[in-house]
Amino acid sequence: MISENLKQARAQEEKKRKEIDMAQRPCCHFSVPTGWMNDPNGFSRYQGVYHLFYQYYPYGTAWNSMHWGHAVTEDLIRWKYLPAAMAPDQAYDAEGVFSGSAVEYQGKQCLLYTGVSQVRLPDGKQAVRQTQCLAVGDGTDYEKYSGNPVISADMLPQGSSLEDFRDPKVWEEDGTYYMVVGSRHADGSGQILLYSSENLTEWKFETVIDRCRNRYGKMWECPDFFPLDDKQVLVVSPQDMQAEGLEFHNGNGTMFLAGTYDREKKEFHREWVQTVDYGLDFYAPQTVLAEDGRRIMIAWMKSWDNNMFPEGYEWNGMMTIPRELSIRDGRIYQNPVRELEAYRGEKTEHMGFNVDGECWLQGISGRMLDLTVELEPGNYELFQIRLAENDRFHSSITYRPGQRTLTFDRTYSGYCRDMAATRSLYAGDGSGKLKLRIILDKYSVEIFVNDGQSALTSLIVTPQEADGIHFLSEGEVDFSAYCWELNL
Repeated sequence: MISENLKQARAQEEKKRKEIDMAQRPCCHFSVPTGWMNDPNGFSRYQGVYHLFYQYYPYGTAWNSMHWGHAVTEDLIRWKYLPAAMAPDQAYDAEGVFSGSAVEYQGKQCLLYTGVSQVRLPDGKQAVRQTQCLAVGDGTDYEKYSGNPVISADMLPQGSSLEDFRDPKVWEEDGTYYMVVGSRHADGSGQILLYSSENLTEWKFETVIDRCRNRYGKMWECPDFFPLDDKQVLVVSPQDMQAEGLEFHNGNGTMFLAGTYDREKKEFHREWVQTVDYGLDFYAPQTVLAEDGRRIMIAWMKSWDNNMFPEGYEWNGMMTIPRELSIRDGRIYQNPVRELEAYRGEKTEHMGFNVDGECWLQGISGRMLDLTVELEPGNYELFQIRLAENDRFHSSITYRPGQRTLTFDRTYSGYCRDMAATRSLYAGDGSGKLKLRIILDKYSVEIFVNDGQSALTSLIVTPQEADGIHFLSEGEVDFSAYCWELNL
């Protein structure tokens, strides 16, 4: 039976979605039908299509009481909205239906999520409690399990926070279901817990997969845990990070922790750590295993500290282009899913071009582009690409080979709030050689460096008529540029 809260949410999203001009929407990025969206949830395959759920508030463009929105896709690029999947309507999730995942069990699609509630303590004070809950459905409608929560506070390691226990990611392995979930250790820092179950309703605590020990931020949110090539990868989104060089920035970050995993002993041995995305707007990534074996990741394209979206719009939230993950030379690489190439238009290319100062290349302009720029080795000081440019606005990508730094800067992109505008990373070997693939789509810039060695994702809200692309250099640079217009 559908609750009144869910009926109201579905009616709201259907009404508002029809009122929102489709011309506002990005070309090839998933956007919330109306209201607010954050973390991707339940990124999974079921009944021959990919399902994406997401944290959702359909009644306004700011974070509020969390629901689960729902969409499906056959090719990871073109999405179809489905009715909202869940609303906060039970005592154990009255304060919000928080993040989680989806898995198939006995032909049904099962959603595992964090229910948030308030309890009264013996001293009369109110306290938040987070537990893990189950809902079972057919791909459109879901019924919450009568025995919820399926994992409660008495199944936490001693001393763990009862308030910070969230974001379950579930998978099946040889007939057993496993769950990693974010938690806060007694020392105040993040830890990732592992549970197991034969039926999704009865769970057993197994171990602590990894701990922060106050090294990388505080609470570790939105974990994911999966094999990739010959390694095992743990993905976490730490809160309250402190900057370390150009690898980690302040605030809410994202990390790959890669290593080996002993499945018998359930022991994860971390070998290296790297930032997932170096941009200004990227959080809470979640992955799915494609039918052809690819590990595909999607993330919320926003930062909790930078609430950037076009003013006056009644929707606030997009996801990244889904990305294929792989490991090369001891590093996790990521690139846009190959399905994006089906939406490319005619190719424009300028090969072996030379610039010493500035130039514009015929046919390379627009706000919905798949653009690649390749720089040859040289002794130049600086090379810059200005995107979404007119006589007033632009966002820039600047490479300084002597410092090996690549910087994205949206200072002049048209936003009138005081927020972070620049972010840098180390790239290249100092010779001047560099390859950039840039996915530009109305409100966003996704940059993939050296065939996916690093990625940098940021939002822009520049007026759409600013569509110039401008190349500048300090010193002589040989480069090639080629692009395709994206059409959906």
